[in-house]
Amino acid sequence: MDSSAGTTAANARRVLLCSFLIFSLAGCVRVSRYLYLNNCDREIKKATKSIEATKNSAQQAAAYADRGDAYAEKARYSRAFKLISGEEYERLFEQAVKDHDRSIVLDPDNAEKYYRRGRTFYFRAALDLMDGRKSQGFFPPAKADFSKAVEKNPRHDMAYDMRGLIDEDTDDLDGAISDFAQEAALNPRSRYRLADAYCLRGSLYLKEKKYDPAVPDFEKSIDVGSSSDGCECEPYNPLIAIYLDQQDYGKARTVADRAQKAGKSIASEYRDRLNGH
Repeated sequence: MDSSAGTTAANARRVLLCSFLIFSLAGCVRVSRYLYLNNCDREIKKATKSIEATKNSAQQAAAYADRGDAYAEKARYSRAFKLISGEEYERLFEQAVKDHDRSIVLDPDNAEKYYRRGRTFYFRAALDLMDGRKSQGFFPPAKADFSKAVEKNPRHDMAYDMRGLIDEDTDDLDGAISDFAQEAALNPRSRYRLADAYCLRGSLYLKEKKYDPAVPDFEKSIDVGSSSDGCECEPYNPLIAIYLDQQDYGKARTVADRAQKAGKSIASEYRDRLNGH
């Protein structure tokens, strides 16, 4: 066999192998989706049996909340992967909310019940935004439920977290900073949320050319602890840019040094300007 024929055969084997892997992965995705939704259905049936089996209000409330979560997750997952019609999504979502409503009626002083219903509203609103549609007013009831959760339990850090996310999604960065600060006080591992909110507000000030309030927000973001996630707001470069424009090379260099210690990259144009002074 000549070399060209051998290359052609090798390429053919690679194509067949790649095709096999693609179909295998597609099969795995289908199987994983089936298993995930199957688990949601099992949770729905399990919760339904618990609702029917007990007359205890607290236990019934817990079962309704479990079933509401299962319906909500089935709806969210199916819609995200476009596995159901809009009508079926609405049916599942309404069933989820109805179950959470019953849970709260049965156990009105339980912070977790409000949190779980709020989470259902939040994911509905978030999916609407992802689809390029208005949230149809689902952020306000979600926020109201998270507020009720922290009223019932001021140490519910995840309720502060979710309320802070709504603040960000609705451009209330002052509210987001307040909520994430309370969350960070309860759970220091969540400080990246607060750092990101300061950075986002600083970026908004920078866009509006309001440098005086932008600087402390970027500084605060760095002090709190900026996330290493590239998808999050990055405060080092914009802060260096402000200091360079103000010809405050000492402060710019200090921020650059902190960035290097934190493993953050600095734009080459800023490095060049610093090296020239």
